[in-house]
Amino acid sequence: MSYNLPSFPEIPLINGRVLINGTLRDSGFESQPVHSTCDKDQAKIIGTTPHVSLVVLMEAVESAAKSWNKGLGDWPTARMEDRVRAVQTFRDKMITQRELVCRLLMWEIGKTWADAQNEFDRTIQYIDDTINEVKNLDRESSRFQFSGGVMAQIRRTPLGVTLCMGPFNYPLNETFTTLIPALIMGNSVVVKIARFGQLLWEPLLEAFCEAFPPGVVNIVNGKGREIIGPAIQSGKIDVLAFIGTSRVANQIKIAHPQPSRLRSVLSLEAKNPAIVLADANLEIAASECVRGALSFNGQRCTALKMIFVHKKIAAEFTKLLVKKIDSLVAGMPWEPGVNITPLPDPEKPKYLKALIDDAVAKGAVLENPERGGKVKGNLFFPAVLSKVTLDSRVAIEEQFGPVVPIREFDDLREVEDYVINSPYGNQASLFGENPQDMGTMIDHLSNQVCRININSQCQRGPDVYPFTGRKNSAEGTLSVYDALRAFSIRCMVAAKQDPNGRKVIQDVLHADTSRFLSTNVVL
Repeated sequence: MSYNLPSFPEIPLINGRVLINGTLRDSGFESQPVHSTCDKDQAKIIGTTPHVSLVVLMEAVESAAKSWNKGLGDWPTARMEDRVRAVQTFRDKMITQRELVCRLLMWEIGKTWADAQNEFDRTIQYIDDTINEVKNLDRESSRFQFSGGVMAQIRRTPLGVTLCMGPFNYPLNETFTTLIPALIMGNSVVVKIARFGQLLWEPLLEAFCEAFPPGVVNIVNGKGREIIGPAIQSGKIDVLAFIGTSRVANQIKIAHPQPSRLRSVLSLEAKNPAIVLADANLEIAASECVRGALSFNGQRCTALKMIFVHKKIAAEFTKLLVKKIDSLVAGMPWEPGVNITPLPDPEKPKYLKALIDDAVAKGAVLENPERGGKVKGNLFFPAVLSKVTLDSRVAIEEQFGPVVPIREFDDLREVEDYVINSPYGNQASLFGENPQDMGTMIDHLSNQVCRININSQCQRGPDVYPFTGRKNSAEGTLSVYDALRAFSIRCMVAAKQDPNGRKVIQDVLHADTSRFLSTNVVL
């Protein structure tokens, strides 16, 4: 499905609400204006978003805690088929809001129309895949196991009140990759919306309200640094699902009165390197590095954020890379063929410019001075830096934007030392053809990062594959399969394989008196 948007569509001013305990509220909290940087002259106000206080956030937490009811609530004890039905109902209602949600993704965060549609459709596919996977899990769990004179049925049970905090770059998809599995496994959820990508939740609130029982899903917005810490300190949150920076994640975790009790599922920052060996196919390497470094303006944790190129081909590679980058089209996200769009954070261009200035002061060369680093409004054209020193800020910090640093190497040990000593361990891209060199580098990278992409950019998908990281880049693993397990824990009912044990188990099964101990399956 696709739409043509030849010009900036009319902006419907949207006043954001909150969802607490099954009720949509449009008052009882402060609101703040939401600006779109997608304008050639100045930022436009496209609506307002809630700015809730700690008191209101705690109402949402209390609502989720009441729904959880120490594990005895209707939602955590519901049969899996009932939870699947609720998620399916929400999914069907969500689809009716596709166009508006996609337009809001454009206006709020500068995502191209094609990318906005892709994010929405990928989210729907994720929900469908999760439903199918949870059905498989439920069928497998319906079996009994027999060992050592003990018979047992092992199922997965929810963990409790879950706080979901997604990122601004994929405010729909990545938030849903924690929200949906948490819900379908029986947890009650509080969603704290990201600081950009706020209004797109508004068209979905009624669907949440209609599909799920009161208190199961609560959605609020506010300044995280003011309200999240105290909410965690209450001890009423059992699971933290957070996508952001390790610095913030650590602050949140240590605020919990019983940190060992807080289950954390974290996707954090990264400094993914591309390693271009001497025998790499330059066309493939350059094309993939452009996509890897600059898809959605480089605002992805899986973006390529440091490129290492062998000296033998560095000049030719850099020339080709610059040619491809300078051919990119910068403009508004609804314009045909656009690649580079306005950054949603009005402070970001200043930060990126500081990275460039620091690198150049330390010996780097700005390879595309006519366009690289030029700013118009919040449009920041990609800057390519060669001869970057490893003590430059751009070699150390996650730029999370359209600045592409290149470092020549002669000895692979320099690259390996960089990766080994990096505080991050998400992914790497490896470009080359020689099986000996490729095999050696695969082995050396495999204990440093969690995905090695051969002659291709770093990326998250497909969602059936594990998505995780080492060091400061992640805690836990997300995929359609893994996420269901991340938001649940195994519990088993066991009995001796004697006449008494068999009789009790059979009586419960025949009478169908337990939702947990059951051989019923979701079809």
